Amino acid sequence: MNKSAMILPALVLVVAGVLSSVFIVDEREKALVLQFGQVKAVKEEPGLGFKVPLIQNVVRYDGRILGLLTQPLEVTPLDDRRLVVDAFARWRIVDLVNFRESVGTEGVRAAQVRIERILNAAIREVLGSVPSQRVLSEDRTSLMNLIRDQARRQALSLGVDVVDVRLTRTDLPEQNLAATFARMRAEREREAADEIARGNEAAQRVRASADRTVVELTSQARKESEVIRGEADAARNAIYADAFGRDPEFFAFTRSLTSYQRALKGENSSIVMQPDSQFFDYLRSDAGPETAE
Repeated sequence: MNKSAMILPALVLVVAGVLSSVFIVDEREKALVLQFGQVKAVKEEPGLGFKVPLIQNVVRYDGRILGLLTQPLEVTPLDDRRLVVDAFARWRIVDLVNFRESVGTEGVRAAQVRIERILNAAIREVLGSVPSQRVLSEDRTSLMNLIRDQARRQALSLGVDVVDVRLTRTDLPEQNLAATFARMRAEREREAADEIARGNEAAQRVRASADRTVVELTSQARKESEVIRGEADAARNAIYADAFGRDPEFFAFTRSLTSYQRALKGENSSIVMQPDSQFFDYLRSDAGPETAE
């Protein structure tokens, strides 16, 4: 009876000792076995691990890729145009022993503070060596890679690897926005004035060319009309001369009738002239003017 009573507590102690010496590492974790603050074992693979009960303890760390969003940082690029930059970094623990020695018992929280300082220094150095136009252009991808590489080299001393860095915002400070907008507006107005001036110049050239074409066409048309009129007058005179040569008396008669028609227009026409004027030759007699013998 007394013997059974002693065996049961002993079994409980043995089971408790075995259970306290076994620990499980999740696939998302990494673990360190510490003895009086000193690292005795590193467990990076998931599964069962063993430790000495009461003497050793297990410290677990997140083995996944972690994210870090930095606070807004003001940087001055090469052209002294200040920018406000936000960055997002992804990092993970690659050396547990070095990580433990670097950040101590605060773990991930202390590591994020250290990584943010490293990242801010890398951002200032890289962006401070290029003009702001390059930061705001498509070339910013290469700049982010430079920041990542520089931060990675420095962060390795903490036992972490900086996997990626992205600039989430690159804006002007609030106090510079008004001046920047005014400068942009002035530049656009200057460009608009240049375009208007070039348009007016082109319009003037087109207008001058059109005016010159009008003058040339008008002169050519006037020249051709004068030539045609001269040829018509020559043909008319030739016809008149031919008609006069064939029958001078009939030609004189038709010319007199034409003169009468033009002079006696209207219902009440009056003409004052001498009675013996040649104008009345065909009005005084039916025979017409007397033919000199």
